[in-house]
Amino acid sequence: MTDLGTIRPLSDADIGAITDIYNHYIRHSTATFETEPVTEDEMRRRLSDIAASFPCLVCEVDGEVAGYCYTHLWQVRAAYRHTLEVAVYLSPRHTGKGVGFRLMRRLIGECRALDCHALIACVTAENEASCALHRKLGFRQVARYAEVGRKFGRWLDVVDFELLL
Repeated sequence: MTDLGTIRPLSDADIGAITDIYNHYIRHSTATFETEPVTEDEMRRRLSDIAASFPCLVCEVDGEVAGYCYTHLWQVRAAYRHTLEVAVYLSPRHTGKGVGFRLMRRLIGECRALDCHALIACVTAENEASCALHRKLGFRQVARYAEVGRKFGRWLDVVDFELLL
């Protein structure tokens, strides 16, 4: 039986592994539109700012960070304060094993406890695994933006998913 791991809040000890996971997607995929790898210091700054106000979770399997997810304000204006944007990234060694589903299900529960009303996920349209994950979690596609990003010499579409809590 496969160890499904432990989901817990982000700790500073996770930053190296999280940076490695994210940089994999920067270098090898269109899951993020960033094009230059980030440093551990930059990742620490980003996530500590987020974790100070919003859920930021890690799934650890056999002592290894298998994935992480977090949420942050979707927009900064006060009227949007009950709408949050979600993000989830998995170690390539742990995709297709249910880690992303478990992380996101826990994140959704924590957002409900925060009195969040809506969650938004902005996903590259060709990222079929992420689109399928969000649909499985009950998100519905609410928008598609054609050719709004360019990476690896290609124009990329983005789809927005929404989950009303």
